[in-house]
Amino acid sequence: MSPTDVAQVLNQALPYIQKFRGQTFVVKYGGSAMREPDRMANVVRNVLLLHVVGIRIVLVHGGGPEIDSLVGRLGLEKRTLDGLRVTDDATMEAVEMALLRANQGLVAEILRQGGSAVGLSGRDGGLMRGEPISEALGRAGRVTSINTAPLTYAQDSGVIPVVCTIAGDAEFQPLNINADMAAAAVAKAMSARKLILMTDTNGVLSNAEDGQSTISELSCADAETLISNGKATRGMIPKLESAVDALRGGVNAVHLINGSSPHSLLIEIFTDSGIGTMMRP
Repeated sequence: MSPTDVAQVLNQALPYIQKFRGQTFVVKYGGSAMREPDRMANVVRNVLLLHVVGIRIVLVHGGGPEIDSLVGRLGLEKRTLDGLRVTDDATMEAVEMALLRANQGLVAEILRQGGSAVGLSGRDGGLMRGEPISEALGRAGRVTSINTAPLTYAQDSGVIPVVCTIAGDAEFQPLNINADMAAAAVAKAMSARKLILMTDTNGVLSNAEDGQSTISELSCADAETLISNGKATRGMIPKLESAVDALRGGVNAVHLINGSSPHSLLIEIFTDSGIGTMMRP
């Protein structure tokens, strides 16, 4: 990229930086982008840039690949239902171990790059409370409430809160919360300006077999149609459901982007064209 191209990009970013300064963005990070150190470093660098220009970040993460790896090593069976992990007691223990390890890794990378971060489980300080979704899904849960105090305190202190998606139930026992659903709940509770869901695809695709068929803008009604007609499958179902939930809960916009694409977060937020799928109420 020539110096002129760089200047044009920075010039295009300026009005967005001015508009979003002081606003809260909830960024959900997960999927294959967490597996490779270089990709993680790139995402963290993008998050830190948002933080440095005055955007109040909450980083919520899953850890599907890490969980799958640990579940396999322990000889447990991976089962899913409607895009959600069936979580028996043994799997719940593996999920919590894997997510806490991923949380520590993300915090360490933020610190390595000169940022400030604090790692939180949803069980810490009653941050995230939940209830089981169904008997069939075991300890897979849905969020019933968010205690925003730890998140706001971290933000006010100039620290990025990094939240792994384990909630406490009525007896304060762990529940496995889908990361997209958890991020949507956090975004609503924090009155976030934006929710950014990082996926393993280039946003929402009109054709699941064509990775370039990205839908640039999507309404809630469009998302529900994709779910009902079967075009949205597997992990995309909870992402779209979470996006709709966030938008109807007061979040201004939801962005679905490919976390593996270099600088996708910055391109989506700070350029006119974007790179993924944007949803608005």
